[in-house]
Amino acid sequence: MTTKLASLTLRARENPKSKFMSLAHLLTEDFLVECFWELKRDKATGIDGVGARDYEVNLEGNIKDLVERLKARKYKPQPVRRVYIPKSDGSKRGLGIPTVEDKIVQMGIKKILEAIFEVDFMDVSFGFRPNRSCHDALDVLDKAIMTKPTNYVVDMDIEKFFDTIDHKWLMKCLRQRIEDTSLLRLIARFLVAGVMEEGKCIQTDKGTPQGGVLSPILANIYLHYILDLWFEKKIKRQFKGFAQLIRSAFDFIVCFQSGSEAKAFGEMLKQRLGKFGLKTAESKARIIEFGRYAWEKAQRQDEKVATFDFLGFTHYCDKTRRGKFKLGRKTSAKKFGQKLGEMNLWLKRVRNVVELEEWWKVLRLKLLGHYRYYGISGNMQALRKFYI
Repeated sequence: MTTKLASLTLRARENPKSKFMSLAHLLTEDFLVECFWELKRDKATGIDGVGARDYEVNLEGNIKDLVERLKARKYKPQPVRRVYIPKSDGSKRGLGIPTVEDKIVQMGIKKILEAIFEVDFMDVSFGFRPNRSCHDALDVLDKAIMTKPTNYVVDMDIEKFFDTIDHKWLMKCLRQRIEDTSLLRLIARFLVAGVMEEGKCIQTDKGTPQGGVLSPILANIYLHYILDLWFEKKIKRQFKGFAQLIRSAFDFIVCFQSGSEAKAFGEMLKQRLGKFGLKTAESKARIIEFGRYAWEKAQRQDEKVATFDFLGFTHYCDKTRRGKFKLGRKTSAKKFGQKLGEMNLWLKRVRNVVELEEWWKVLRLKLLGHYRYYGISGNMQALRKFYI
């Protein structure tokens, strides 16, 4: 299967305009078994209550039956189970938990889509992509501020992105590369499978559930066409000064040399997103003066430069030991409080239920995970504070 996916990638790379006619047949028994083994065993179950370990008991028979239904076009995704997780601002984020069987099919489709679209995706995007990480996005942002003429930063979020993706526009984006009606029909069925909440099935005419295996790649395809390409092909060619987009999933920062162009982009962005059923979160939309020259001006006027948060870090204007400008980064107060709250809640749950010897091992892994992400240059104080 790896060879077949590689051939899709090769063809997609050699001909950026080629469209793929026959893809659904790749969802074979062997391929879907591979997809099953990539699923995490301890994840929450869907509406049928069947976990990965339960499905594994008769894996061969289950996969054979699944493939037969796929070939006969009788396979129908089940509604996702809606759960809510608390956000740092007091609100809750809704997640959609698919059944194990739906996860397997989604994993197969995800691999096929990745093999085709990954060669089209641009260097400005980093989230939910193989061999790319949030740290890569942070490194690019650091270089844009430290080595490029960045004077302004556009800091905007897309409001309820996963809930507001327009299905018709998404399918149009997919058709830029895919003409296999069977695969497109299967993806469309996932989009309208609905959400089960409090015993009631709610039909969906927009959005893709956050938490599904397929949602991240669909989100990247959507934003590739409506944001990344638009910025690189139109905005950068239209503006005269330096401009750079850095996007991780639906979270993005744009650096500009010119303040007037930064403001113009902010207005153009609202119109662009509106065309595709999206909108910016007004409470988080900001255009700030930031960078070397903003810091030097603030030094002369004895003022402070505004800060911005991106990917869990607060970015601020700092100085080296020799008094020269540098980009400073520390764990954002919002993320610090969230992670600390999650850790304390977990400790309260396990310390009187599980033996110290056992939960101490898990605590070590949790701390390592936190340090590996937030352990970047200049953030030692926040790491020490988290440990204490």
